[in-house]
Amino acid sequence: MSDPAREIRTDVPGAARIWNYWLGGKDNYEADRLAAEAALQYYDMATFARQSRQFLNRVVRFLAGEAGIRQFLDIGTGLPTMQNTHEIAQSIAPESRIVYVDNDPIVLAHARVLLRNTTPEGVTDYVEADYHEPDVILERARTILDFDRPIAVMFMGVLGHARSFEVSHSIVKRVMDAVPSGSYLALWDGNDTNPALNALAENYAKSGGVPYIQQPIEHIRGYFRDLELVEPGLVSVTEWRPAPTEVGAATPLPETTGGVARKP
Repeated sequence: MSDPAREIRTDVPGAARIWNYWLGGKDNYEADRLAAEAALQYYDMATFARQSRQFLNRVVRFLAGEAGIRQFLDIGTGLPTMQNTHEIAQSIAPESRIVYVDNDPIVLAHARVLLRNTTPEGVTDYVEADYHEPDVILERARTILDFDRPIAVMFMGVLGHARSFEVSHSIVKRVMDAVPSGSYLALWDGNDTNPALNALAENYAKSGGVPYIQQPIEHIRGYFRDLELVEPGLVSVTEWRPAPTEVGAATPLPETTGGVARKP
């Protein structure tokens, strides 16, 4: 097995490590910290990161609880943090099977150590792949998940890194076409309504990191075409089924757009 640490570029900022810094983690390097601090001059990305993570937590609780999903395909995982998908799902349904997908070597290195199964009944595994290759992801995921049973497909804040809007749509469509009726798509991304956040994305691209393109809301809505959005529909991450303790306290994030939808 190759050593992923040999492939890690510490001189170029990485999205997963910057996100880790904003969440208060320590799995980052000087180039990441400099880029993260520079971003904070444009926008409060620390709050942005925390609120989007809480959205993931609420979504997984809904899927494993109310929706009864027992299989998760989390594409673009990022670095493990508190309350990962498998920990939430298996705490509700111990038999849950989770497949994480990412192509960042530092994510892979941490996943091997931290993304461990939390129950004897469940399965937690990791696929090293680029989401620009959905057929590769599906081929490997089929060895772990049962594609005759519903699967929750998750793209949490990552599709802005796609090579184009057309490519991101084709990726989501290819994966959702492969999963059966009763599956779900859970997704959020940054929209292009805030000039400061747009400027942040442009400057990040100049730093050498993989560019992130803020997306028009209608483009994000297009990911859910032919699917049945669950209430409250397509909203900002803080507006999607906030926990009682969050009501009135969560910072509004109109620059985010996300939702959960069922495949008929």
